[in-house]
Amino acid sequence: MGNSYAGQLKSARFEEALHNSIEASLRCSSVVPRPIFSQLYLDPDQHPFSSADVKPKVEDLDKDLVHRYTQNGSLDFSNNLTVTEMEDDEDDEEMSDSNSPPIPYSQKPAPEGSCTTDGFCQAGKDLRLVSLCMEQIDIPAGFLLVGAKSPNLPEHILVCAVDKRFLPDDHGKNALLGFSGNCIGCGERGFRYFTEFSNHINLKLTTQPKKQKHLKYYLVRSSQGVLSKGPLICWKECRSRQSSASCHSVKPNSSVSSTVTPENGTTNGYKSGFTQTDAANGNSSHGGKSSASSSTPARPGNYSLSPRPSYAAGDQATMFTSGPPKKRHRGWYPGSPVPQPGLVVPVPTVRPLSRTEPLLSAPVPQTPLTGILQPRPIPAGETVIVPENLLSNSGVRPVILIGYGTLPYFYGNVGDIVVSPLLVNCYKIPQLENKDLEQLGLTGSQLLSVENMILLTIQYLVRLGPDQIPLREEFEQIMLKAMQEFTLRERALQIGAQCVPVSPGQLPWLARLIASVSQDLVHVIVTQNSLAEGISETLRTLSEMRHYQRLPDYVVAICASKIRGNEFCVVVLGQHQSRALAESMLTTSEFLKEISYELITGKVSFLASHFKTTSLGDDLDKLLEKMQQRRGDSVVTPFNGDLNECVSPQEAAAMIPTQNLDLDNETFQIYQPQLTVARKLLSQVCAIADSGSQSLDLGHFSKVDFIIIVPRSEVLVQQTLQRIRQSGVLVDLGLEENGTAHQRAEKYVVRLDNEIQTKFEVFMRRVKQNPYTLFVLVHDNSHVELTSVISGSLSHGEPSHGLADRVINCREVLEAFNLLVLQVSSFPYTLQTQQSRISSGNEVHWIQLDTLEDMGCEEKLYFGLNEYSKSLQWGITSPLLRCDETFEKMVNTLLERYPRLHSMVVRCYLLIQQYSEALMALTTMASLRDHSTPETLSIMDDLISSPGKNKSGRGHMLIIRVPSVQLAMLAKERLQEVRDKLGLQYRFEIILGNPASEINVATHFVARLKTWRGNEPEEWIPRTYQDLEGLPCIVILTGKDPLGETFPRSLKYCDLRLIDSSYLTRTALEQEVGLACCYVSKEVIRGPTVALDLSGKEQERAAVSENDSDELLIDLERPQSNSSAVTGTSGSIMENGVSSSSTADKSQKQSLNPSFQSPAPSVGLDEGVSTGIAGAGEALKQECDSLGPQLASSTTSKPSSSSSGPRTLPWPGQPIRGCRGLHAALPPIVILSKAAYSLLGSQKGGKLPSSSSLLPHADVAWVSSLRPFLHKDMSSEEQSLYYRQWTSARQHHADYSNQPDPASGTRTFHPRRLLLTGPPQVGKTGSYLQFLRILFRMLIRLLEVDVYDEEEINADHSESSEVSQSEGEPWPDIESFSKMPFDVSVHDPKYSLMSLVYTEKLAGVKQEVIKESKVEEPRKRDTVSMMLTKYAAYNTFHHCEQCHQYMDFTSASQMSDSTLHAFTFSSSMLGEEVQLYFIIPKSKESHFVFSKQGKHLESMRLPLVSDKNLNAVKSPIFTPSSGRHEHGLLNLFHAMEGISHLHLLVVKEYEMPLYRKYWPNHIMLVLPGMFNNAGVGAARFLIKELSYHNLELERNRLEELGVKRQCVWPFIVVMDDSCVLWNIHSIQEQTSQPMEGGISSKNVSLRSVLQHIEATPKIVHYALLGIQKWSSKLTCQSLKAPFSRCHVHDFILLNIDLTQNVQYDFNRYFCEDVDFNLRTNSSGLLICRFNNFSLMKKHIQVGGQRDFIIKPKIMVSESLAPILPLQYICAPDSEHTLLAAPAQFLLEKFLQHASYKLFPKAIRNFKSPVLAIDCYLNIGPEVAICYISSRPHSNNVNCEGVFFSGLLLYLCDSFVGADLLKKFKFLKGATLCVICQDRSSLRQTIVRLELEDEWQFRLRDEFQTANSSDDKPLYFLTGRHV
Repeated sequence: MGNSYAGQLKSARFEEALHNSIEASLRCSSVVPRPIFSQLYLDPDQHPFSSADVKPKVEDLDKDLVHRYTQNGSLDFSNNLTVTEMEDDEDDEEMSDSNSPPIPYSQKPAPEGSCTTDGFCQAGKDLRLVSLCMEQIDIPAGFLLVGAKSPNLPEHILVCAVDKRFLPDDHGKNALLGFSGNCIGCGERGFRYFTEFSNHINLKLTTQPKKQKHLKYYLVRSSQGVLSKGPLICWKECRSRQSSASCHSVKPNSSVSSTVTPENGTTNGYKSGFTQTDAANGNSSHGGKSSASSSTPARPGNYSLSPRPSYAAGDQATMFTSGPPKKRHRGWYPGSPVPQPGLVVPVPTVRPLSRTEPLLSAPVPQTPLTGILQPRPIPAGETVIVPENLLSNSGVRPVILIGYGTLPYFYGNVGDIVVSPLLVNCYKIPQLENKDLEQLGLTGSQLLSVENMILLTIQYLVRLGPDQIPLREEFEQIMLKAMQEFTLRERALQIGAQCVPVSPGQLPWLARLIASVSQDLVHVIVTQNSLAEGISETLRTLSEMRHYQRLPDYVVAICASKIRGNEFCVVVLGQHQSRALAESMLTTSEFLKEISYELITGKVSFLASHFKTTSLGDDLDKLLEKMQQRRGDSVVTPFNGDLNECVSPQEAAAMIPTQNLDLDNETFQIYQPQLTVARKLLSQVCAIADSGSQSLDLGHFSKVDFIIIVPRSEVLVQQTLQRIRQSGVLVDLGLEENGTAHQRAEKYVVRLDNEIQTKFEVFMRRVKQNPYTLFVLVHDNSHVELTSVISGSLSHGEPSHGLADRVINCREVLEAFNLLVLQVSSFPYTLQTQQSRISSGNEVHWIQLDTLEDMGCEEKLYFGLNEYSKSLQWGITSPLLRCDETFEKMVNTLLERYPRLHSMVVRCYLLIQQYSEALMALTTMASLRDHSTPETLSIMDDLISSPGKNKSGRGHMLIIRVPSVQLAMLAKERLQEVRDKLGLQYRFEIILGNPASEINVATHFVARLKTWRGNEPEEWIPRTYQDLEGLPCIVILTGKDPLGETFPRSLKYCDLRLIDSSYLTRTALEQEVGLACCYVSKEVIRGPTVALDLSGKEQERAAVSENDSDELLIDLERPQSNSSAVTGTSGSIMENGVSSSSTADKSQKQSLNPSFQSPAPSVGLDEGVSTGIAGAGEALKQECDSLGPQLASSTTSKPSSSSSGPRTLPWPGQPIRGCRGLHAALPPIVILSKAAYSLLGSQKGGKLPSSSSLLPHADVAWVSSLRPFLHKDMSSEEQSLYYRQWTSARQHHADYSNQPDPASGTRTFHPRRLLLTGPPQVGKTGSYLQFLRILFRMLIRLLEVDVYDEEEINADHSESSEVSQSEGEPWPDIESFSKMPFDVSVHDPKYSLMSLVYTEKLAGVKQEVIKESKVEEPRKRDTVSMMLTKYAAYNTFHHCEQCHQYMDFTSASQMSDSTLHAFTFSSSMLGEEVQLYFIIPKSKESHFVFSKQGKHLESMRLPLVSDKNLNAVKSPIFTPSSGRHEHGLLNLFHAMEGISHLHLLVVKEYEMPLYRKYWPNHIMLVLPGMFNNAGVGAARFLIKELSYHNLELERNRLEELGVKRQCVWPFIVVMDDSCVLWNIHSIQEQTSQPMEGGISSKNVSLRSVLQHIEATPKIVHYALLGIQKWSSKLTCQSLKAPFSRCHVHDFILLNIDLTQNVQYDFNRYFCEDVDFNLRTNSSGLLICRFNNFSLMKKHIQVGGQRDFIIKPKIMVSESLAPILPLQYICAPDSEHTLLAAPAQFLLEKFLQHASYKLFPKAIRNFKSPVLAIDCYLNIGPEVAICYISSRPHSNNVNCEGVFFSGLLLYLCDSFVGADLLKKFKFLKGATLCVICQDRSSLRQTIVRLELEDEWQFRLRDEFQTANSSDDKPLYFLTGRHV
């Protein structure tokens, strides 16, 4: 039975479990109850060491099991709620027999006054390893330092000294009972009891102190002298019986330290790994604690024979969880034990026994029990005894793939088998919702029968053939297709039942029939009683096989039992398949630990000794020594010379290469795709801000700051720093000064290592302290190490465990409102699960690269994974993706010889030998040539010969990817030794690319790099791989994952032969090939156009292929003949080791660019390729040099190395045109292992390689085995949605905790988190740095505003105003002010193109001067950018906390919150009733008076003149707005400083819904529909009419309350919707130059401006008050007078009482304010402008008057020429094109442009202006208008002696009479223009004014505006004065 402690199962517990099992089976109707054994030992949910073994509900266990089982083939280890080192102390060791809680252990109280702090001894000395790791600790001889764990300090280890006699030996045996130890804190010695010692060191235990339990680790010193945690002390194995050979394991040396410590408190990240049951771990005497301690590297002693730590447990372990089959309970239903599909299938178990082979052995689950005890016998048929020495005899460790049904128990040598749950989920058909079933094309009823599953499995295995291993994803697709088939057939047959099923009787022969075509690779064994028979039979046959006998690859064991239905499993016996399956069960970290374990324990020594000899049998080391002696002191010349030329080392070190001036390494350029993506990111950020979720308020921030978090890679940190420095982003964001930015860059890049906590806290402090800065946390390569903190805190192995989670997902980050998180990843799949924290809307995907086809012809294009896999179809002899078949054959031979070693170790040793022998073959021992694979030989040949070609000494880089650090170090040492002994140490460098350390390059190579780079400082050293551009070198790249480092363009070969079937997730595999991705010349992607035989004149064919360049792949069908296979896509010479032509062209050395290719050495390796290319002669030479765009059509044959070099690579920081020849623009060549090659091969017709269907990442799991396929053409957006639906995070994943809300099912996304995804090396860093830059620019733009900055026009400062005003007066004095003359000239710069208003001064002005300034065409007005202040008016894009209520966006019922009120009054001017509508939000109703009954709107409340309220503005503010619902500055909250004010928007009827949507909380005044096409005059007219009417109503209302009529406040404010800022100016005294500058300006609020003006004494006597327009040129002169009596515009206080009889002209579109001002002034009313205030107006590009496009009423054709102003009028009744525009608008536009036609005499003749009566119309800038009011007693300009050049009569009323006109004199030939509403009034006017007396009219001088008669055209008549 294999266990020495078998009898000790505590009977009470067993009985209780048995009782529970029976009880459950009686109650349970649906679920097959769990077998009792599985409850006892194999219970995944009972914490292996929970402190109280409370029995979980059976159903829950089953559910959980299935859940965990559905995760992916390898079960999720973390589902076992990680066995933590913390928990493992409260285990059930001291359990009483039943399930009662443990008896608490009471510890003796500490002596008085002693220290009781955790981590310190009672003497108060620190014992924690972290504090003591650097101390020198003296310990007596025979004592060892060990680490103890305190339950209260889970993260610390306490250091103790213990006599090693009381510790177990290497095999976990021979520890003396008892204890002897010293305290190394206070030095107290001689503790003889562990209880006493544990009290002294304050362990504070709750259970009985036991040394086995609390002394955990040996402590070892690293080479640097740091004391660190070493291997676990192995207490266990000593008491468990070994079932196979005796242990002879080697105690690991001290270097084991962290590599051995596992990842999850368990071995290899799986819970307590190699651990059978506990008994197996020797804990049998206690309640079976498989403590993590025992589990973890019990490597040293536990498993003697195998070097591998097991990967039992956890993921793998649960597979055996449903216990042994046993006698059925009477109450169970007969028939198949296999429940109907959809029910839970109890998973089979392995009956564990003590294992000696930790790895690749049956992963036996941990059980919370002591040994494998069998109190009840099990029928013999249900068990399988694994034969002894199975692995040793057969060389195969069989893998048992769990199928359908219950696996038997395994006994005996279980270390020699592996049980894999790879396909088990495929046989469990999940329950899917109907919509999912429909998506899959299935119906609910149609699920496969067991028989069909068996047949499909066999068919699949047969189809796999000898090379491939079963893949879960592949088989799932087969199952799905089969179900779809059945569904289709069923629908066709229309039978409800299933199609005729395979009967159990037919099954055996059908199964054998299918297997018969497999050429004996698949066998079928059918048994009647149980699966155990079939498996036993197979294992027996296997152990008796002789080596020469051929094994089947797969044996399918079927049990066709009558009682239990069909069950089956697959035993994999194929050497290759069984090994690959076993290894693929390990995660990357686990197999790396496994490898380091094999190296540490010396398991590889056999292999190493095998490689001590060369393939010819010579002793390698002796041979090298011999060669070194033969060479003496000299070394091979470093460059510019053959391999046989030697020089002395001193000479070699001193050789200086030629400088390479065109190597421009420091350029940082942002390319178009990067810009586009940066903009996409920005618009996504804006979308978050605009989403209304209030999660981001961009208007709040004025600065951008950032931090970039990268994985633990020194090179990556340096590379990111370089990008930051070169991009200048720190200076652009204003974060650093120009001089210091270079040094300060380091604080912006943080590595995810142990120091991150402090750096990150500093960053988060900055975030909290700077609320107005928007911080961006960029998490680059965010898919790496995304494990959760919870699973991380339990790990001791991986230092980076959970760090990213701790940083990115901590509460401060999630809550900081000024922090955006940008996760950047090339392989984002692990971030795209059902639990993702990033909303799919916040993903920004790199732009699809095919859309870049239209980029400039010399642009380089991205060459990524998809292009690599497509290139396999190019049909060229030197493919870019290759598989080295010869190497694979060698590997397979070796793997058979060393079945116990991990295949990567074997591959690595072989690879080192291959490279070593290739080096020897190429330099000294040509006889070794045939023993290197042609691939390796050609790579090495190219590498060592290319520097020899010329004086620059440049060469290629080769990357060898060795994931295991130990193997990589081994490879580096070995290759370096061979290189140095062969004298090549100056020829090429060998660099270990270890993420943990910096790049280390020999000084003579650094000197060479410096020379090439030119002006580097003395202390420069290469810090990134890109710095190695041109250096001939081998980079041995190690580390678990490649971390996104960029390689130089001299990278030519990427050797991934070590990446094999352990890499079976999409991320793992694709990120390896990602190393080689880069930008290449466009032609390469265009397909092998260059793969034509370039030796001939191929222009025609090449030109043709260029024409169909939109095809990505041209000529795929071209036969692969060697002669035409010379390709520009590969720079390798010797590709296949086959020489395709032997005519080596002697000119090749000269004609080929040195780094393009190495000419073959004398042996004539594939010269075909080089010759072919050399034969292309000069045509190609020039392409090599210029990398020009002519690659596709080689039409130019003159060498022109300077010709059009392409632009730089779209990858920032990369060197530009080097003389790297053609290669610079070619993708590197990638050599893959066979397993990877078959997965990366392209799909036929699809964009994605086959690897895309694999599980996307090891940290996620498929949600269901039934799911649609990932289409081969899915874009990355579609893939994201696919993964979000069909994958979920595993328990140790950082997103696992982000489960959807169980009630609503809604997902919680973090609103300020974005994901940027793009293929590897595509330029994401440059893109996000650019994003930071444009984000900052946008924030500044949000804080800036373009305001008009124009000087006043027509300013005349020559005479000071007659009435002196004292400067600095706050308000005008009415007496003196009324004596000032009115300045009729218009000064507002917006009117610079309007007609001048005549004054007497104007008559004296020289015309010429004006002529020049006025002639120019309409111009762009000057604006200047100003920072917004806290007093600005805003548009809808502004969001902030304060004005949130004011804007009121949130209320869902916003529309219904306001009410619509009609308001009717009669207007004398319009001669009819006017009905306006008010829309009044509830919150604003207090401003209005409603009738008591029926809520009828009566009036708008007005304050009193005498009111003094500092928290309110008295005047209602009216803002007419059109076309600017989003852009109008209608948010006055900040401008009014939040005080109470009444603001009404005046909008046209058709625009009301839009304004209401954007401004739900504003009062709207809606103009009647008849004004929909009217101009601004109508709005102002109605505002004024309404306000006067309201004033009367309010006077009446207040009069009843006893208020005098004149006490009601008569002013309103009318302001434009573009007023943005207000300023106050004062003149400072101290200026020496009076003209210059002495003005101080300060920004003030609209509130203070209004309150100041409203406080003007005697204000009711002013008709209009306003302020001046701001300009940067405001001078003291313009402020000399604090008040002016002149025009006011844009922002006015209007006294509606005084101006009752002065109206705005409601017809007007332009100049309505000038017209009104002139009319007001002529009525003798006061207009006052406050000069010490100024108004800034924003330049708004939309809305306002600009929107009138004049179009023909009836469109004849689309593309009409623009209509000229002269076409706006026509003769009445003519055939003219009629226009769809208001008549008044056409008239005003016509007059602006027609002055030279209408008033020729007035042009530039300001002495003789045009006389305009009662109106001001703009008739063009070259004409002056003299405005005269016809009203009696009006103030008019003095025009005695003026001869007018024209007369303009516009809609004149009865005040204009013939007598008035006779007072004025006109020039001879002056012209007249009379404008009337219709033809009859035109005639009447002419008669009434007796115009025919002095003016001559002709019939053809009558015109109308070009409207149709429905639109009421205006008519006018012109005449000449006679």
